[in-house]
Amino acid sequence: MKRRRRTEILIQGDPKLAGNLAEEIMDRYECQEIIAPHYGLTMIKMRETAKNALFYIGEVLITEAKVEINRCIGIGIVTGMQDDLAKYLAIIDAAYKANLPETSEWDSLLKEAERQIKRKKAKEQGELFETKVNFETMDI
Repeated sequence: MKRRRRTEILIQGDPKLAGNLAEEIMDRYECQEIIAPHYGLTMIKMRETAKNALFYIGEVLITEAKVEINRCIGIGIVTGMQDDLAKYLAIIDAAYKANLPETSEWDSLLKEAERQIKRKKAKEQGELFETKVNFETMDI
């Protein structure tokens, strides 16, 4: 599973999943904190559709952390003030980079979490469509 997909699942899904996976690694391996979770700002890039040009829409608050496991560095970046989640993401990223044996078991957990996210989004989308107004059937 690619890093981007894995990170999106961990951020959008149940926050306990990232915590459980990170705790599993912290219990078995030495996790050295290179940069403790800290806050920063980053620019958000958007694409303007008419000219298809990139521009910066503004800044967003992020929390960033870096961790080292078995001489492999993992980075965790998340929007908002979420110190624990940033640290958990960094630990999980470092575990994947170090090819720890625990990571092979995680793919099934992540895929199930992804299915739950998709079901939740589909349900929310369905609820939105129920409130949609059909102007063609309205009397003028």
